[in-house]
This record gives sequence, structure tokens and C-alpha cells, in this order.
Amino acid sequence: MKKLITLLMMVMVSVGAKAQENDEQLLRNWIKVIAADEFGGRKPMTPYEDKTVKYLAQQLETLGLEPAFDGSWYQPFEMIAVTAKPQGNKLSAKGKGKAELRYPDDVVVWTARATNKVVMPKAEYVFVGFGIHAPEYGWDDYKDIDVKGKIVIAMVNDPGYYDANLFRGRNMTYYGRWVYKFEEAQRQGAAGCLVLHNTEAASYGWHVCVNGHLENNLALYNPDTRNADELGIKGWLHEAGARKLFVAAGMDMDKALAEAKQPGFKSFSLKVKGDVRMAVSYDIEQTLNVGGIVRGTDRPDEVVVMNAHWDHLGIGKPDAQGDSIYNGAADNASGMAAALLVTKKMKALPKAPRRSVLFLFPSSEESGLFGSAYYCDHPAIAMEKTVACLNFESIGPSEYTKDVTILGGGESDLDDYYMAAAAAQGRGLVFDDDNSDGWFFRSDHYNFVKKGVKAIVVENDVKPEWYHKPSDEYRDDWDLSGTVANTNMIFSVGLSLANAKP
Repeated sequence: MKKLITLLMMVMVSVGAKAQENDEQLLRNWIKVIAADEFGGRKPMTPYEDKTVKYLAQQLETLGLEPAFDGSWYQPFEMIAVTAKPQGNKLSAKGKGKAELRYPDDVVVWTARATNKVVMPKAEYVFVGFGIHAPEYGWDDYKDIDVKGKIVIAMVNDPGYYDANLFRGRNMTYYGRWVYKFEEAQRQGAAGCLVLHNTEAASYGWHVCVNGHLENNLALYNPDTRNADELGIKGWLHEAGARKLFVAAGMDMDKALAEAKQPGFKSFSLKVKGDVRMAVSYDIEQTLNVGGIVRGTDRPDEVVVMNAHWDHLGIGKPDAQGDSIYNGAADNASGMAAALLVTKKMKALPKAPRRSVLFLFPSSEESGLFGSAYYCDHPAIAMEKTVACLNFESIGPSEYTKDVTILGGGESDLDDYYMAAAAAQGRGLVFDDDNSDGWFFRSDHYNFVKKGVKAIVVENDVKPEWYHKPSDEYRDDWDLSGTVANTNMIFSVGLSLANAKP
């Protein structure tokens, strides 16, 4: 460890006040540009995508990188953008009583199918607790219940959120993610899945569900199937909407939710049915990942990936001040700026590192990590030759702290690299073992983890009053001292990994 710390101290480049100032000014300049109103919130498959990806490619070329994708800065792939609305702006159901779920107050729904309408006559609603099938934890919400052709209601998060003795306690597993709920429902043959929202368990409010899914819901597109194998209906269900269904069923929702948190819970039909009719409009368009590479000297076919997603939410629902542009300054213009700063530092070295370093800017992270998922299935350098993924996600603004908090520690030898890099700055490393919001699974690095690639994320929360709101804008009064330090720390880790002996 001492040797590693010494080596890392040698590659720390911002040791003086002037270098620190230069680094900070570069970060500010890039953030101001990328988060400007002129970039329109950077939503994929809008005119603002073209502006964003061209700017990034221009920066990579100016900094002296080579294109990552067979001579191109861009990795194209097809996505479908779907807007779906229930007929009459409601879903109606009937059991012992009647329920009307208002759109979007009680429910937000969409589909990933390339179709003009979704019709499900007399669809039956089934409550499946957390909607988890996890043999390794002795948990199966789908045991002894047939959900084929039905709409399942699955609670967000996993049982460990409520009981530290279950799963990994407050350290959420992937089973707690809403994306997993859809994946498992599809595997079980369900016709649809509604994820039951809870602000605390989800770690974000209902407004995030609404703002992210009213229109242009994105998904990877399969031209062979036209996504016909996808769930017919996906959505978020507000607790007030769920209560309406339970009342219509003549059942006690609070009792059901409490029982669902206990081992041995048995899923059950609400015996409430209703026609689902949605008008659907869709576009199938191409979107682009952006990438540039610093080619390694000795092992060019091995790579360290530096990742920062370029997309945000675009132009949407106005806030109280009438601002409708979701600029995404912290999330994730700051991440792109940090990646570009590391790019500049990497190219300024007197000699390129032994392994290649790929600077990847994926599309469509906010909609489901789609760009990185496509990259991981079609990598510029094989995944088995990918040493690690270092992800710049919402890295600023951040004030300087003596301790650096990371997510994903304890899983690989990356711990040693981060500990040494922090120590070289005179800082300590803290492992966050409360992943109750599932943040570790909510950004691009996790697609690399699913492929067996090591990843650790430096934790820096975006303020709740900014998260996925128009108020996430650049401010001159931001304290970026910690952002600069963390960026240099990640640069040191990346360079050490790129130069490490096999």
C-alpha cells in the first residue's frame, strides 16, 4: 500500500494553488456551456442531442484523442421514444367496488412496444409484494401464483429497507430497483407491471416519476420483434392510487403492505379487473454514444473506461418560476466536465499509459442506462479486456472534505487504488454501506458491473431541491474545491490502473 501511495503521489498533478485554480476554471467553463439553456436539457432524440454530441466530439478532438468507434466519435444505436396515455386520462377497474386511477396523479403509464395502441380487456390486478424472485435470499414473491396476462403491482425497494436482517439491510440490492421489477414481471409472463411508489423507499418524490415518463419514454429498439415481447404496460402507481384499488377490492392495503415485508408472504389477486386502453405514439430514431480513446503503449487492447453520461431530461413541466428547461448542471454536466478535465490531463502526460483509456459519454442514462447497456454489448474494446469503469456521476458541486465517500467498496482491489489516491491527497476513504436509495444501481457503471467489470463510484449527492428539476443550473457561487480534488483523485486511480502490471 505504501508503494502504491507513493506512486499515486507522483501522478497527482494539481498540487499547487495555480493548478487548482486552472482546474476549477476549466470545470466551470465546461459546466456553464453544457448546462446552458442553448443545450435545451440534452434530451436524446431531440434537436439538442445533435448539438450536445457534436460539442463533445469537438472537445475530444481538440484535446487530441482518437475516435473510439472504428474511426468515428459516435456509436449509433436505435431507440424507441413512446408517449402513451390511457383513454380518458384514467384507468378504471372494478371488484367489490369501483376505482378510477387518474393520470398522472394516481398513475403514470407507458409501453416500449412499437404499436399505435395497447388494449387489455378485463386485465386483472395482482399484488406481488416486492415482485422479487431471489433464491439466494430465500425470497420468492412469485411462488405459487400465476401472473401470466395479468398486471402486477410491485413495491419499490427490497425487504432489507425495512428489516436489517433481510437481504443486505439498508444496502439495497438490485432486486430493489424499479427496472428489476419490470424485468422480473416480464420473465414471469405478466402483461404489465406497476411499481408502487413510496418517497422514502424510492429516495425521490412522485414528481420524478411524473416528469420522467409523461412523454418520450425511451427504450432500446429491436427491429426484429418491434419490441412486441416487452410488457404491454409499465408504470408507476402512487400510494393514493393503490389505495383506490385495494378499496375497490375490499381489502386492507396497510395490512397487505406490512405482510409483504415479512418472509413467507404470499402474493394474491386483488380480484379487481378493468380494461386497459392506451393510445400510443412513437418514434424510432437513432441516438449516439460519444467516445474518444488514448491508445495504450504496451497493452492497447486492454482498457480503463472513464464514463460520464451526456443526457438529461430536456424541456418539460415548468416549475413555479415558469422555467421548463431541465439543464442538468450537477447531473451531469459536472460529470462531463470532470471527464474532459481528466482527458486533458491524460493527454498532457509526457508518455501515454501502458493500457488504453476510453472516455465514454453514453446516451440515455436517465431513461434506464440504455446507452451504456448498448456499449457493454458492443464495446470498442472487449469487456473481458476492460480493467475497470470509473464513472463521473454528479460529481459537483462539492466542497473539499477530509473524507471521501464511495459506493461499491469491498468488492474488488479497486479499494486499494482509491484508498491510496485519497491518502496521497491527505484524505481518508469512507465506505457507504447504506445504499438504501439504490444509487449504486442507478448509473452507467452498473451495466459494466453486470458484465463482470470492476467499478466504484465517488458519492456526491445532488441537492433534493435540484434533483431532476429546472433549478439544477450552474451557479457562479458553487464551491468546487471538492469537485477538483475528487476529479484529480479519479484521474490518479485511472492512470494507476492503466499503468499497473498484469
